[in-house]
Amino acid sequence: MEEIKCPKCGTVFKVDESGFAAILKQIRDKEFEKELKNREELLRTEAEQNEKIARMEFDKDLQKKITEKENEILLIKAESDKKITELKAKIEGFENEKKLALSAKDFEINNLKNEMQSEKNLAEAKKQNALQAHEKQISDLKNSLELAKKERELSENSLREQYKTQLEMKDEEIARIKDFKTKLSTKMVGEDLEQFCWNEFNKVRAAAYRNATFEKDNEAVRDEGEAKGTKGDFIFRESSDDGTEFISIMFEMKNESDMTATKHKNEDFLDTLDKNRTKKNCEYAVLVSMLEQDNDFYNNGIVESYRYPKMYIVRPQFFLPLISLLRNAALDSLNYRKQLSEVKNQNIDISNFEDDLAKFKESFGRNYRLASEKFRTAIDEIDKTIAHLNKIKESLIGSENNLRIANNKAEDLTVKKLTKNNPTMAEKFKNRELQDDQ
Repeated sequence: MEEIKCPKCGTVFKVDESGFAAILKQIRDKEFEKELKNREELLRTEAEQNEKIARMEFDKDLQKKITEKENEILLIKAESDKKITELKAKIEGFENEKKLALSAKDFEINNLKNEMQSEKNLAEAKKQNALQAHEKQISDLKNSLELAKKERELSENSLREQYKTQLEMKDEEIARIKDFKTKLSTKMVGEDLEQFCWNEFNKVRAAAYRNATFEKDNEAVRDEGEAKGTKGDFIFRESSDDGTEFISIMFEMKNESDMTATKHKNEDFLDTLDKNRTKKNCEYAVLVSMLEQDNDFYNNGIVESYRYPKMYIVRPQFFLPLISLLRNAALDSLNYRKQLSEVKNQNIDISNFEDDLAKFKESFGRNYRLASEKFRTAIDEIDKTIAHLNKIKESLIGSENNLRIANNKAEDLTVKKLTKNNPTMAEKFKNRELQDDQ
């Protein structure tokens, strides 16, 4: 047993170890309660300060990120507006250039039309003048005929003798021409017609056709559905000094000696010749033929086909004259061909400009879509950041609730609750209260 003196009343009393331990526990419980209240107050104060600091940092961080995103959005928008303005200005410039180019082309075309109309009017005037001169010649001939009739009436016998002499001379001339044609035809039958035409052209090639080609057509072209391809005999092409082709002729040579016993006509070969002309992109087609030698329709000169466009049938002696006629006619239209070619090239340039403009619009649209996607991505990232900060805020609010619940529990803690299931401590506190009352 130990003796303990009360510091207030000076009374000495004895306590055993269990009682001493109970007193110590009572003292420790009071100190614990006091310390617990102090700790609860400190924790509440720290929690409030931490919450304020967290809220301030959260609001500051959130406002900073929102400001940064807004600045980025404004910068992207400003750059997009600037690019859109520049592109609109370029498009307007392209449109203005296109309008100016089209206006210039229309002006050139109108000038060309006016020139062609003037030349047409001039040709018509020349034609009228020629007709008037021809009519005058006819009138003069009629007058001469009337005069001749009167003279014939006066000297009929003399004129009869003159006519008889002239008829005899004409008969001799006809006989001479027939003999010449017979000899010429015999010569043509006796040698290869293609070789004859080749030699005839080479005789005048150096002098008259320096920029021309006259070569064998060795490439057989087959259309869809045809079992076998076809080709012509020769192709004549001529270009100007600047390389512009102004005439092309597909030639086919048919010799009577090359045929079988069954006699062919010129019409039998015109369809194939026209197809070959089209396949080889030739402007004219010419059949040099020795067929139907007794047909005066083909013996009197150059014959133009009425069934196929730009097609002629000639005898070998008219081979070079026909080339010369077609070539001279093409030379007259060469300037118009060049002008039309320039107009076509200009139209191609306009088409290329329109294609480039369409590509530019497509590229701009693609860049705009990419910028728009990046803009939406930035907005999504901002939304994600805001959602993350809201989660942090909810966690802090949850922590505040837990601290509030802990504080409420601490405030509800009393001596009665602590000694409810501890009879010894309840008895000690009861004795202590009685002593305090005494």
